[in-house]
Amino acid sequence: MTNRRLFGLHPTVVLLASTHFIVDGYTNIYAPLLPLLIPHLNLSLAAAGTLQMCFLVANSVAQLGFGHVADRWRPRVFLIAGPLVAVSLLSLVGLASSPFMLGVILVLGGLGAAAFHPPAAALAHRLGGDRRGLVMSVHITGGSLGFSLGPLLFAPFAERHGLHWTPVFMLPALLVLAVFLRRMPAIERLGDHGDDVGFRALKAYRKPLVLLYLVVVFRTLAALSFSTFMPVMLTRRGMSVTEAGTAIALYLFASSVGGFLGGPLADRWGPRNVIIWSLLLAVPFLALGPMQTGWTFVAIISIGGFLLQSTLPVNVTFAQMIAPISAATVSSLMMGFAWGTGGISVPFVGMLADRVGIERALVAMAFLPILAALCALPLPSGRFGHVPARATSVGQAEASGGDVAP
Repeated sequence: MTNRRLFGLHPTVVLLASTHFIVDGYTNIYAPLLPLLIPHLNLSLAAAGTLQMCFLVANSVAQLGFGHVADRWRPRVFLIAGPLVAVSLLSLVGLASSPFMLGVILVLGGLGAAAFHPPAAALAHRLGGDRRGLVMSVHITGGSLGFSLGPLLFAPFAERHGLHWTPVFMLPALLVLAVFLRRMPAIERLGDHGDDVGFRALKAYRKPLVLLYLVVVFRTLAALSFSTFMPVMLTRRGMSVTEAGTAIALYLFASSVGGFLGGPLADRWGPRNVIIWSLLLAVPFLALGPMQTGWTFVAIISIGGFLLQSTLPVNVTFAQMIAPISAATVSSLMMGFAWGTGGISVPFVGMLADRVGIERALVAMAFLPILAALCALPLPSGRFGHVPARATSVGQAEASGGDVAP
């Protein structure tokens, strides 16, 4: 195997980011189709939020369990099976004939995505060397770009051809994954046999990890409130489903760009500073946006999303730096469990929106980043340093310094 690098990154990092692009693209099939699903299944906003909560529990909270197992047993199984299950099942949302059936599809597809995320983030972190902020930004931005561009495919297609044609979405994804997953590296285990891995190993780091966890919860609830209910609000204001899908794609694309820049900025200025300032600067844009209309609203909210989501890779890498063991468990705690916990509150935002209107509900959610910034204040300062990889075993090639992906 050669030692070539792609864009200065280990080829396996690029492979993981590309797979992440596809997985997260399909996990954003639900919200863009809500303007069609709500009348089709006679859903209230509260019911739509409840289904989103069920999906997030499966897609995010379940990552904690998958991360714990991946630290101990065959993470490559999750890296391969997870994406296949996710894209296959989530493509079936248009066939749901009842809210219950839609919930089952979302939960099972979400579990597939949950299986992929912890070992993928852990492996990317281990391959980052002294540029872990940048590497985690690349990996997470791959997923964020997929999440942002998904509505550009799903919403126009379903609006034109009908919800019953959504299963065709799985075909291109499965073809691409067939190429990617063949190149997934052999990984014996993410924790060395002598390491104390899993939840017990994290007790010594519980205080800063709890603070980081709360940062992610508050930030996620704000971000998901906007991404879930923006398409419904925009269509009620007169936009077509396609236009609303384009608007949400722009918002999410700006968020993904913020996520990409957050890691390198944290490498330079320190993760705590990036977390606090980006959260505080996002508030004015998120609060003022719902008072605007049309594409002015979209532009202002996109700036807020850019600032808000710049903390996403920083939180993950910061947690792995604070607790440099049980990488998959730490990743699942920050990417999955905390993200999902924030998502559990989305139905309450829907209930609030049913009572006071979507605009007022979103303005209220815009101030949550202030609480997240307050939680970040006691965190340790300083920049990302090179943390020696403890608990990595990525086949013979990785042990010898060669590329993992052929």
